[in-house]
Amino acid sequence: MHKLSLALLSILPVGVLGGNILSTSGFSSCMNNATVQVQNLDVSYDRTTRILTFNVAGRSDIVQNVTATLLVSAYGKQVYTREFNPCDTGMAEMCPVPASSFASVGSQTIPEEDASQIPAIAFSIPDLDGLVKMELKGSNGEDVACVQSTVGNGQTLIIPAISYAALGIAAVALLLSGLAGLAAGGHPGASTPSPTFGEVIGWFQGLAMNGMLSVQYPQVYQSFTSNFAFSTGLVPWGQLQTSIDSFRAKTGGNLTNDSYQYLSNNATLVYTDGTTNVTSRMMRRAFHSALLWARDGTSVTVNGTTANIGGGSGSASAPSSAHNSRTNHYVSGIQAYSEQLTIPQANTFLTVLLVWAILCAAIIIFILLIKVILELWSMFGKIPKSMESWRERYWWRLAKALTNLVLFLYGTWTLYCIYQFTNGDSWAAKVLAGVTLGSFTALLAFFTWRIWIKAHSYTRLDGDAGRLYDDKETWLKYNNFYENYKKGYWWLFVPAIVYMFAKGCVIAGANGHGLVQTAGQLIVEALMLGLLLWTRPFQRKSGVWINIFIQVVRVISVVCILTFVEELGINQTTKTVTGLVLVVVQCVLTAVLAVLLAVNALINCIRENPHRRARKAQEKMKLERDLDDLTPLDARNSLLMEPMAQRDRKGRYDAVPPRDQSPAMGSQHSFSRPSRFAREGDGDYLVSSAASMGRRDERSVSRSPDRQPTLPRVGFGSAM
Repeated sequence: MHKLSLALLSILPVGVLGGNILSTSGFSSCMNNATVQVQNLDVSYDRTTRILTFNVAGRSDIVQNVTATLLVSAYGKQVYTREFNPCDTGMAEMCPVPASSFASVGSQTIPEEDASQIPAIAFSIPDLDGLVKMELKGSNGEDVACVQSTVGNGQTLIIPAISYAALGIAAVALLLSGLAGLAAGGHPGASTPSPTFGEVIGWFQGLAMNGMLSVQYPQVYQSFTSNFAFSTGLVPWGQLQTSIDSFRAKTGGNLTNDSYQYLSNNATLVYTDGTTNVTSRMMRRAFHSALLWARDGTSVTVNGTTANIGGGSGSASAPSSAHNSRTNHYVSGIQAYSEQLTIPQANTFLTVLLVWAILCAAIIIFILLIKVILELWSMFGKIPKSMESWRERYWWRLAKALTNLVLFLYGTWTLYCIYQFTNGDSWAAKVLAGVTLGSFTALLAFFTWRIWIKAHSYTRLDGDAGRLYDDKETWLKYNNFYENYKKGYWWLFVPAIVYMFAKGCVIAGANGHGLVQTAGQLIVEALMLGLLLWTRPFQRKSGVWINIFIQVVRVISVVCILTFVEELGINQTTKTVTGLVLVVVQCVLTAVLAVLLAVNALINCIRENPHRRARKAQEKMKLERDLDDLTPLDARNSLLMEPMAQRDRKGRYDAVPPRDQSPAMGSQHSFSRPSRFAREGDGDYLVSSAASMGRRDERSVSRSPDRQPTLPRVGFGSAM
């Protein structure tokens, strides 16, 4: 297992490697009813100087002698144990522990033989899964205190560069999807090459939602998933969170232990496995402040009196009140995911709502700006035909863009709304969650109903629903729901919407029950995979295999998350290796999607537009079909085409005079009634005669000289 872990770590991004300091991150009590309460614990070790610095503060209820045991574990394995008596370390003021508050700040130089036992990889592994525990026992061997803290090296997979890279991939996918739509020019039935923007953003949302389950994640995986929180609308923006706190305070919210200020300044996050963490801002502050204590000697403070112990190069200062004011904040599930980003759990829905509103405003401004540009262009020049259609339909395109935004966020929106109903404290936020979730569901239900009605209407008329793709008006209105599916599987967007809704309901509704969440999500993902394998509904083969591969990875990811479920009792080493496997596999798939986007962009630049080629071929076929269908008496021949040459009685051809001119009296090009016995080759004669219908007059009629006019026979006898 350890060799596999090292192999996996070797392929992680290089930017997370490197460092020389190990330090604790917050602390939590591992004992109830302790007679010695630890109020602060900060320990750090610098391998370049071999100096161990510490800052310990607490309070004792009674005077007592204690013995301390230090336990250090890594990835679930105990790697170091040491027992010592404070009286033997020169800390006389702490021997015995007084019945009052006390604090000790100082540093010691670690011998070379002890420092060499610390493996070098401990300083470079991102999100080191290490734990240090200190147990205090009384003179009779009874437990009087227990405190533990997570050990880290300052390296983490919470890297802004990963978020920026993922955001860049999503932006490129959006740009290529938009260019593909412009290249299609509204051509009915044109699909977008995979991976599309919806597929990319859906993949990122899946990564983020995998980190929201109420299970005991390895720190390396929980940190990795937080890089994709932006895809669900969670953006760590301090000013925005302060505004939301103010809104909650006015609408029934409680900000005591659930606010941005509390998280960023006072809280130590304690996860379900006992590991601790401070929010990113405080973690960096505590990590760098550890460097200021690197000096030999010890300072002990008892009831405000400070004594310096040891012959070091200087004295250490007493702990500040900021260190003593930190409190343990126990988190799990969705709360743990949001609050590691310094977003209070009660602010999650309002954060997503405001981010959605900002995106809507940006879309509206962008489309109206394009409308203004096209209007100015039409005033001073001639705009392309494709853009003319865009200019006339901008209101519908605006509504379509906002509908797409709702469709992309529907699964995570369901999750946050349900979570707001069950964990929110602001009545106004709950009302907004109910109204928006109902509105979005009604909007998608309306479009589903409209498409379903049209499909059934086309099926009654034509035998299938192919006109959803062939009719341009229908295609421009509703293609965002089914454009990449084959004609026989246009309905698959309905299971896709149900899939997103069910996934959000399972994660938010079963929050706090990791086994139920994981099992429910596994069922949902497996059903979706089975549907894709059975139908293979996408028009392009690339879309079929890319979506199936993404769904296979989703199912495998949920199966791996089962190892993190507390009820299954799987050891920590296996959990860590599984987390590393997940990180590597999901990084590889993300890189593959990025490469495919680059390949699609290159192909679109060097090859002819397939939609334009298809339009040309269709126009050519239509022209050939029209010419083949012409008959001598076809109205298109006489009324819609240019005048044709005609043959006179002697078999000579001459041009037909213009239609607006009648032949002059006595002209040799007079028209005669065709004989019933006209030869088959006299088609032109018949066509010419048909062309003259409706414009003949007495001057243009030529009668046979031996033919006399007669009265019509009406059945009452012969004419006199």
